Amino acid sequence: MKMKENCISKGLRLCALICLVCLNNVRGEELPRYLDSTVALEERVEDALHRLTLEEKVAMVHAQSKFSSPGSSRLGIPEFWMTDGPHGIRPEVMWDEWNQAEWTNDSCTAFPALTCLAATWNPEMSLLYGRSIGQEARYRNKTVLLGPGVNILRTPLNGRNFEYMGEDPYLASVMVVPYVKGVQENGVAACVKHFALNNHEVNRNTTNVIVDDRALYEIYLQAFKAAVKDGGAWSIMGSYNLYKNQQACHNKYLLNDILKGEWGFDGVVVSDWGGVTDTEEAAANGLDMEFGTWTDGLTSSAENAYDRYFLANPYLDGLRDGRYSVAGLDDKVRRILRLAFRTNMDRNRPFGSFATPDHFDAARKIAQEGIVLLKNDAGLLPIDMKDSVNILVVGENAIRSMTFGGGSSSLKVKKEVSPLEGIRNMFGSAANVRYARGYVGEQLSEYNGVSSSVDISESRSNEELSKEAVDMAKKSDYVIFVGGLNKTGGQDCEGVDRASLDLPYGQNELIEALAAANKNLIVVNISGTPVAMPWIKNVPAVLQGWHLGSESGSAIASVLSGQVNPSGKLPMTFPRKLEDVGAHKSGEYPGVARNDGSNIVDCRYNEGLFVGYRWADKEKVNPLFPFGHGLSYTTFKYGKPDTDTSKLKEDGMVTVTVPVTNTGLKGGAETVQLYVRDLKSTLPRPVKELKGFRKVYLEPNETANVTIEVPVEKLAYFDDTRHRWVAEKGDFELLIGSSSRDIRESVKFTLDRDFEME
Repeated sequence: MKMKENCISKGLRLCALICLVCLNNVRGEELPRYLDSTVALEERVEDALHRLTLEEKVAMVHAQSKFSSPGSSRLGIPEFWMTDGPHGIRPEVMWDEWNQAEWTNDSCTAFPALTCLAATWNPEMSLLYGRSIGQEARYRNKTVLLGPGVNILRTPLNGRNFEYMGEDPYLASVMVVPYVKGVQENGVAACVKHFALNNHEVNRNTTNVIVDDRALYEIYLQAFKAAVKDGGAWSIMGSYNLYKNQQACHNKYLLNDILKGEWGFDGVVVSDWGGVTDTEEAAANGLDMEFGTWTDGLTSSAENAYDRYFLANPYLDGLRDGRYSVAGLDDKVRRILRLAFRTNMDRNRPFGSFATPDHFDAARKIAQEGIVLLKNDAGLLPIDMKDSVNILVVGENAIRSMTFGGGSSSLKVKKEVSPLEGIRNMFGSAANVRYARGYVGEQLSEYNGVSSSVDISESRSNEELSKEAVDMAKKSDYVIFVGGLNKTGGQDCEGVDRASLDLPYGQNELIEALAAANKNLIVVNISGTPVAMPWIKNVPAVLQGWHLGSESGSAIASVLSGQVNPSGKLPMTFPRKLEDVGAHKSGEYPGVARNDGSNIVDCRYNEGLFVGYRWADKEKVNPLFPFGHGLSYTTFKYGKPDTDTSKLKEDGMVTVTVPVTNTGLKGGAETVQLYVRDLKSTLPRPVKELKGFRKVYLEPNETANVTIEVPVEKLAYFDDTRHRWVAEKGDFELLIGSSSRDIRESVKFTLDRDFEME
């Protein structure tokens, strides 16, 4: 009922706004400046601000429903509507419930998870992603898309790794900027999340992160800074955890000092749902809009729900009696008005489009380019599409829906091509494609009111299913195992971390048995995070498939068949065991509970800067697959690099050009990666750090000169004693290669003076 009332009230407000404009014209009065799009943005903001009452201002800083907050009906300022992302537009829910509104026209395009986007190492794919999902958000008349996520992969157990962009701050920084710009081209604000240090899900509301400033600035804040400074993000979402014993959603150091102070962010800080715990801190420490899960913002339900939020009546009462600053409220409202004029009140805002063929095509392209060929012994892949070949597909993930489940990113989709369907579509006319379940995971048939399009019920035991699969494998030419994680609790899912690095449901044992039964075994791992592979020596070909969205099966089949030459590179290190990860070997995970009677858990990031490949390099650990790794169906040769240091003295710019040749028989793309090594530094630094990359497509025998610029900022470290970025004079080495462990060429140069930056 309230959903219907909301639609009616929207129409009435629009009519009121039209009447207001017409009435001014009839009277010959000048149009209010805030409604005049020719007036400068900040003048419009100030004009509207001074027309609002105290009560109207307070109403704008907190939710009025699960996913909306009010504008001002009196002034014709529309409501603000949020939608979960970052992989697709969430189905509509009821006004004050998580239950579905049961619309029939809100089935969206599921885009690949952001780990897949990061694995493309292609900013053009990120722009395509942002534009496409932004069009879908705009079509559904959303103001803010709650994404993308850029928290760093500190541990492979984090339940939300699949929503983020990997372990490296530079890669995430480069990839987040086009996404943000693409979304905002549509008059929809990107809301970059979760700011900051939300690196695991267990105890996420009560974990107090303890991390040194160097690691904070160099590792955990860099992608957020790029989204704000380079991407121009219009909104940021706070995170659930604490930092410096203060909730991140109203954290003075993170929000006031860094985000709004040092970076000059002029957008809106949105709380995570239920991330606010204190009115006084929320009033003073940088939060602009409070949203919640229940009616007090966190735990319970009551009448007049949203009036009980921390920034609702408790805030209004404090403003009236002088406890809280009206100037602080005005700063929040200015930001909200700025958001309105950039989105809902932009007269040139496009109309958007929804679940179109172009969007499914974009989802497929991104998925294809993000799939990583991890191993391909003896050229087993691509599969020869000859007549009468017998292909056996094994594994629950070959038929299971992967677009719903996993938490707030769960979707209701218009289309989802399963891996089995994609393989049959690709090979069906030339091959006999059979299927065996092999194992059974959790039977998730419904999630958040969305039902699975596939019946995955199963009465047989895993032993029976495994025996059937192995017997069938002995009579097949190829066996394609499609397994991994499945977006249920503990398997790539918000709110809970994985219990182990291992694959669940006896998959490791099943893969070993299939490898013994058939030497032509291909494993397709579906996950958003690294998994252990104790069977790796016995399996000749392995694909990392991620969560690939609506066109998952089509993308996987195109790579298996060779129709698409894989070009994805890992945005994260795949460790052999948890002890090879800094957070588990040196740091604390998931933290240590205090013995002071509170429910706070302290988590010390003792590994500091040494996250992912930085830790593996420091400790000389041999990973299962290194950061940046990814094979192709062709081969590439790197020539001798040429270094231009002519601009080094004036502006600290080094340019490196390296010739790359496709020496194989198929056209393909290679990502040239550039790492920097500081040969002598006052402070400890990683062995090497990614500071540049370029993806290039080459036909057989074609050579391209790949040029990468290295500005002085990429040579700098954060000096926490001076609170400044410093590039020290001295010798540096540029390492050029195909992965962090496959360095092909190197060059040295000297920086002859110090550089200091804010």
